[in-house]
This record gives sequence, structure tokens and C-alpha cells, in this order.
Amino acid sequence: MANTPQSKKRARQNERRYAVNKARRSRIRTFLRKVEEAISSGDKEAAAAALRDAQPELMRGVTKGVLHKNTAARKMSRLSSRVKAISA
Repeated sequence: MANTPQSKKRARQNERRYAVNKARRSRIRTFLRKVEEAISSGDKEAAAAALRDAQPELMRGVTKGVLHKNTAARKMSRLSSRVKAISA
């Protein structure tokens, strides 16, 4: 339990930051899910459009510290290769 004023303040800040980061992660997952659904439906145009929408969200997650840079790059790479493979 937080006892000192500083530790109480840090606990409040952590709660606030946790809520913000949770919302950011949820938003990123939503964009990624839209890409996944478009890929599974087999619609290449929709999948490409969803991927274009998801890319800035992933990068924003990196700049905000929610995702690691390599994690976002890996997700983008794997999704783009799957979108590219739809037409084949």
C-alpha cells in the first residue's frame, strides 16, 4: 500500500497511464482485427485498405510506448505479406 505522498501520487499516475495505454492497445487490436477479417474474406482491396488504416495506428503505438518498434514492424510485415498473397 502506498504510504508516502510521492508513492500515492505515483499510484494515481500509474492508474491513469494504465487506462490510457489499455485504450490504445484495444484500438490497435481493433484495426488489426479488421485487417484479419478482410484477409479471411478474401477481398484484396478491402484488406489493402484496412492495412493502410492499421499502419499508422501501429506506429502511433510505438511512439506512445505501447508497442516495441520491432513488434510493430513484424506485425506489419506479416500482415502485408498475407495481403499480397490473397491474389496468388
